[in-house]
Amino acid sequence: MTPTGRAMDRGTRWSALLGLLAEHGRLSVAQVVDELGVSEATVRRDFGELAAQQLVTRTHGGVVATAVAYDLPARYKQASGDTAKGRIAAAAAELAVEGSVVGFNGGTTTSATARRLAARSDLASSTERPAITVVTNALNIATEMVLRPFIRCVSLGGVARQESYELSGPLASMVLNELWLDTVFLGVDAVSAPAGATCRHEGEAGINALMVQRSDRVVVVATGDKVGRRAFARICPTARIDVLVTDRTAPGDDVRALRAAGVTVEQV
Repeated sequence: MTPTGRAMDRGTRWSALLGLLAEHGRLSVAQVVDELGVSEATVRRDFGELAAQQLVTRTHGGVVATAVAYDLPARYKQASGDTAKGRIAAAAAELAVEGSVVGFNGGTTTSATARRLAARSDLASSTERPAITVVTNALNIATEMVLRPFIRCVSLGGVARQESYELSGPLASMVLNELWLDTVFLGVDAVSAPAGATCRHEGEAGINALMVQRSDRVVVVATGDKVGRRAFARICPTARIDVLVTDRTAPGDDVRALRAAGVTVEQV
């Protein structure tokens, strides 16, 4: 069970509550009382305040994920170190080289990877300034990176999507076309040997494809359930993927096919 409501401030409680909603899609008052150990009055008050911010939609006796977006904003989905996403993020963050320029597109796994990168003690203690440069089209990642004095953060312009906080469009492309990246950490909806890296939204695919084009190395970060699958829009072919960091639930046949295609697959 999550620590009791008395031990959590409102921000921590809301993050936990929204994390539960991201997992279940629908929550009742009783469910949150049981999961978070808070009073019914506190839960009802939280539900009301979150609904007022358009983050949830009230129902009789509970809430559902807001109809404004098909998913909760990425910043409310946390990847702890003992989850598959947390392990992937920890392993991928170690691939970034001090002094290099790294790119991140939006998504929960890339957000977790960026967070682990920002927590690297060797970068924080580096005498080089900036110790690393982060280029991102994800507003939530930029918001976290800019707080680290050893990181230079470059945020692309463009139009933001509520679902992923990703910026896309001509403005983002114009800025990105003037930059070179050493490594891009690419979050995807699916990855396979036949289809390459793919996602559900064609607008995101376009700016993500450009990030790949401007990068020397492409590191795909994806949980095992995304391996061997294909989504609507292609980001890049398999030949452009250098490394896939995934977990051990990835189907063996699909992992072998990716390795045969020249991709280094790290399973954590």
